[in-house]
Amino acid sequence: MSIRTVGVEEEFHIVDRRTGRLSPAGTELLAELPAVGFTGEAKEASIETNSEPHLELADLRADLIRSRTLLAQAAEKIGVAVIASGTAPLMELADSPQAEGDRYAAIKRDYALVAEEQVVCGLHVHVGVEDRDVAARAMSWISPHLPTLLALSASSPYWLGVDTGYASWRNMLWQRWPSAGPADGFASAREYDDMLEGMVRSGVILDLGMHYQDLRLSSHVPTIEMRICDACPDVDTSVLIALLFRALVQRGVRAAESGEQPRRHSQAWLRAATWRAARSGLEGLLIDPTTMATDSARVVVWQLIEELMPDLVASGDLAFVRTVARRLLEEGSSSARQLRLQDPSPRAAVNLLRAQTLTFPDLPGASLKPQSATANPMPPARTADSSTLVA
Repeated sequence: MSIRTVGVEEEFHIVDRRTGRLSPAGTELLAELPAVGFTGEAKEASIETNSEPHLELADLRADLIRSRTLLAQAAEKIGVAVIASGTAPLMELADSPQAEGDRYAAIKRDYALVAEEQVVCGLHVHVGVEDRDVAARAMSWISPHLPTLLALSASSPYWLGVDTGYASWRNMLWQRWPSAGPADGFASAREYDDMLEGMVRSGVILDLGMHYQDLRLSSHVPTIEMRICDACPDVDTSVLIALLFRALVQRGVRAAESGEQPRRHSQAWLRAATWRAARSGLEGLLIDPTTMATDSARVVVWQLIEELMPDLVASGDLAFVRTVARRLLEEGSSSARQLRLQDPSPRAAVNLLRAQTLTFPDLPGASLKPQSATANPMPPARTADSSTLVA
């Protein structure tokens, strides 16, 4: 079983070190960073890091840690800090002006308040697939599982200093774009390209770069790209999601190559599953794509890992995935941890996110022996009553 490369893009909010509010220092911060691996964003209060493509999880993780460290060092030079989260807990819209440039000006003009309120940061993952026809067909196999990855990443309960009641308010903001949302299934790359060209021709989007669906074929590298997730303060959550997505792609590509027909999920159902994940993260129910019924997040996450076991074993990722997933399910989503602080407030959440964004423990699972698909069975199991869990 060949292992595919995986690369990660992480977006970060820039915040004032003293007040915790967003700081429009993107251009200034970018000038302090290496020319490769860092890019500006549509808003001056955010910045993006770009990893190299990797085969090994340890190399990917080291790449992300290096980028975060360089970013923090550059931020300190100019008196700001960075946080990885879907939304910034403490902000006003005026804190994050649009970046300069004709394209950004056109987006602001054409999309009005949707563009103005797009003060969000995400986690994007690329997995290498050379054959675009196979990649287009594989999308139908992957899309139904993306809400589970969103729940793992949920880190944005606050918007404009208010608790929204959602684990991922970023996703709610993101869904308002005309080209956002769950990806359709495609019979070929030509069908996929025709859809995009039609959207540009209609004027609904300005260019191919504004194709914002949760899953897409990259326009410039031979990859499938996942865009549904919040930025994650915990670097190991980012790596966990990247490895699960790689396994989903590998399984989907094999199915597409063999000519298997995926189970069809309607756009309405996929949107409902995404909303469910954004609403409650890991602290409530998710929709299980295998049964199309709600179940606890704990069951749905472990079920996904169990389904992906052959690919996780082949890539050597299983021990890490099990260790980090277990910890995440025990501790809760980032959103839940922000709201569980002893004195929960947007300012306290910023402090927590600053610390977590730059905390790098030893490699989880590194001390564990390689695990087979039959070793250490996956907890928890279902009972006759799916609302009851047993360890």
